[in-house]
Amino acid sequence: MHLLENSQVFDRMLEDIRAAKHSVHMLVYIWRPCELSGRFVEALMERSRAGVQCRVVVDPVGSQAKGATSKFHEHVEAPLRQAGVEVRFFHRALQGAALGRLLTRSHQRLVVVDGRIAYTGGFGIWKVWEGDGLKEDNWRDTHIRVEGPEVRRTQVAFARHWQESGGGLLPLEAFPDLDEVGGGRSAFIDSCGQLGTTAAERMVRLVVAAATKRLWIANAYFTPPTPVLEQLEAKARQGVDVRVLGPGPNHDEPLVRASQRSTYERLLAAGVRIWEYQPAMLHSKTMLVDDWLCVVGSTNLDSLSLNKLSEGSLVFEDREIAAKLEACWEKDVRCSREITLARGGRTNLWWRLARRATQFVGRDR
Repeated sequence: MHLLENSQVFDRMLEDIRAAKHSVHMLVYIWRPCELSGRFVEALMERSRAGVQCRVVVDPVGSQAKGATSKFHEHVEAPLRQAGVEVRFFHRALQGAALGRLLTRSHQRLVVVDGRIAYTGGFGIWKVWEGDGLKEDNWRDTHIRVEGPEVRRTQVAFARHWQESGGGLLPLEAFPDLDEVGGGRSAFIDSCGQLGTTAAERMVRLVVAAATKRLWIANAYFTPPTPVLEQLEAKARQGVDVRVLGPGPNHDEPLVRASQRSTYERLLAAGVRIWEYQPAMLHSKTMLVDDWLCVVGSTNLDSLSLNKLSEGSLVFEDREIAAKLEACWEKDVRCSREITLARGGRTNLWWRLARRATQFVGRDR
């Protein structure tokens, strides 16, 4: 496994795509025309013309793909189709409906090459991911590159989205036999909205429960459902070093940031330490437990992600990656502002109302 920060992921990803022999599968929530998009379009067109099966699924809301007049159609979809790449949209028929736009989306980010290499994380194909996460117009993000048996599960997740988007069964060669790489166990958690507890929420609850010494969370949309919030408070009161790193003033969703800040007072009172990232929008979705368990993926800690959206995260044992994730976390904290009860941690009516709104959207109906 390889932990990749910010735009590092794209050079490695494009290198693997250009070396593909059989298939390239991409599932992306946000894909919008820009210089980075052009690099991916060019690489996919070249591979498709060389006989590699290339399949792309995008969320039409996140990618702003609103029909034949959209920039996505002109600069991405049309040239890819002309080169033989299959492009599909996840639940496009529901795009225009208000609830469909909110509750039937795929927020996952997956790239699978030859069924042997997989990527996941918070990346999108758009200009905000092109930098180093230290400037206002760049997003700070974290991703993972994976080889070995767990790639099969990511391919199954892509296949589910492909079929729900109107595609057929993937060929058998998309699922090659894979040897173990490294000694740690891993699991890709593919979650979709449903009544009751989703795979995403179950994953979060189990990961939090596993912490005995340390639980460090970096998350772009941190406003967890009350049961998860109570679990974090309980861990802190048991003496676990619980830390939360969330976005600061650079945030793309003001309502969610207000909801995030409404959790501070009770978490701080329980002993949780909290920071807000200052230079840019923090978009990472990672968890570090003790010195051995890691989570990297697309899953946000809010009710919408945990209950309604399609999400995916890799949970894995790897002490080397855990050490790297710790180093990333500590580097980000140096660019962050610590929140205390005397310094930004007290809640107010607006924040409480914002939390009620975000919790209502994601609750079971």
